[in-house]
Amino acid sequence: MSSKDIVTPNLKLVIESLEGTHARINAMPDADKSELSPAWLALLDSAKEEDPWILGFNMVLRDENVIVGQCGFKGPPTPAGMVEIAYGVEPTKQGNGYATEAAEALTNFAFQNKEVRLVRAHTLPEANASTRVLTKCGFRHLGEVIDPDDGLVWRWERCREEA
Repeated sequence: MSSKDIVTPNLKLVIESLEGTHARINAMPDADKSELSPAWLALLDSAKEEDPWILGFNMVLRDENVIVGQCGFKGPPTPAGMVEIAYGVEPTKQGNGYATEAAEALTNFAFQNKEVRLVRAHTLPEANASTRVLTKCGFRHLGEVIDPDDGLVWRWERCREEA
């Protein structure tokens, strides 16, 4: 485990290596690759090994040592002190609270950095599992926005003082 890994009651959020991130991208179907954020890909080109703001984490079940999903940040803190989180759980492992546990752990990790004042997330513009995750984690729903990478989404935010 790396010093940047995050341990929760059921999960280990294990930072992905730079090599592993590139391998995962190279293994993606072209349609999935085309959906990757150009801004994030540019950040990846400048990433150093074990950069938690860029590389992301594998969500690993602590008891079984099985990867159940991925999560991470969409980049380092902005000058205004904002980071955005993202997460996904394998379909066969959904409904077990892993996304909620990972989202809360990422938020807590972000707020340990004194630069971070705001954690943001985006969801599809409809009530769904991710909206329930963010509600459980204390995020406020701010409404619809147009994200440059994802189009129409719902914006969710949690401020440091709400942490």
